[in-house]
Amino acid sequence: MLKRLGFALLLLAVLGAAAAAGGYVYWQSRLNAPVPIDEPTLYYVAPGAGFNQAVAELDERGVIEESWPLRLLARVSPQEVPRLRVGEYRITPEMSALDVMRLLGSNDVVTYALTIPEGWTFAQMRARLDSAEKLDNVTAGISDAEVMGLLGREDTYPEGWFFPDTYRYHLGMSDVDILRQSLTRMERILDEVWAQRDDDLTIETPYEALIMASLIERETGAPEERREIAGVFKRRMEQGMRLQTDPTVIYGMGERYDGRITYADLREATPYNTYVIDGMPPTPIAMPGEASLEAAVKPLPGDTLYFVSKGDGTHHFSRTLREHNNAVNRYIRNQ
Repeated sequence: MLKRLGFALLLLAVLGAAAAAGGYVYWQSRLNAPVPIDEPTLYYVAPGAGFNQAVAELDERGVIEESWPLRLLARVSPQEVPRLRVGEYRITPEMSALDVMRLLGSNDVVTYALTIPEGWTFAQMRARLDSAEKLDNVTAGISDAEVMGLLGREDTYPEGWFFPDTYRYHLGMSDVDILRQSLTRMERILDEVWAQRDDDLTIETPYEALIMASLIERETGAPEERREIAGVFKRRMEQGMRLQTDPTVIYGMGERYDGRITYADLREATPYNTYVIDGMPPTPIAMPGEASLEAAVKPLPGDTLYFVSKGDGTHHFSRTLREHNNAVNRYIRNQ
């Protein structure tokens, strides 16, 4: 009788162990099974969201097939449950439920790209920031001066102080974050470039280099021309000649500019019109890139004093006014 009872108990123990082993295997298979989605899906972990809330939301949206394997994991093995990080995540079809939760505890958030081209104005940059997807727009409706106040530069005119580049951001960031990154980069790069300047410059401060670089940036997109244009501007300033660069006229016209410059525009007295004022304008007129900054502090030596657009993105450079007038006739008036 005792032998039969012992055998029965042993059999029950074996069956229980087998059932437990089978249950464990099934549980693990559910944790590691691919999620039931056919295409990448975005999920946002909000501030304060916990593991159970995320699991419930993923289950409700059909991103995971069932919630019980993850809830059981949290009970029997809490050390394997990641602490979720705020952010937007991309869940892909090959992931398992366990992969998803590990993803939500990582730094692998979805990022977006925002490009500010060289030569853009601050107004264009603000418009691009306003239209950027999933970027919190803190500066909407406030003045440029108020924007600079948010950046701790209350007394700084914004034009030129933001470095043109591609910036990456994620959900939860604001336009102020991008502006601060861009401002910090411009300040650092300007300091580095100024430290490598030529000794015989006509410009005397880093800010003047920033202004000069903005003129160069707006005059040409041809990399090989930047230092030559800088050389022309340097020699004209040394000889007391006005810079006479059209982009300053355009900037001074503001919103009145409709794509063309008239003779009257060239004669209009604005603080930026270098056909009227001596030297450089009072501020930058655009955001220069690093190459234009470098050209501003390392002008190309030579004897050219004039240049005119050839209509293909490059310029014809002249040493004399007569040669320049011939080039104007050839490239401008004949068109």
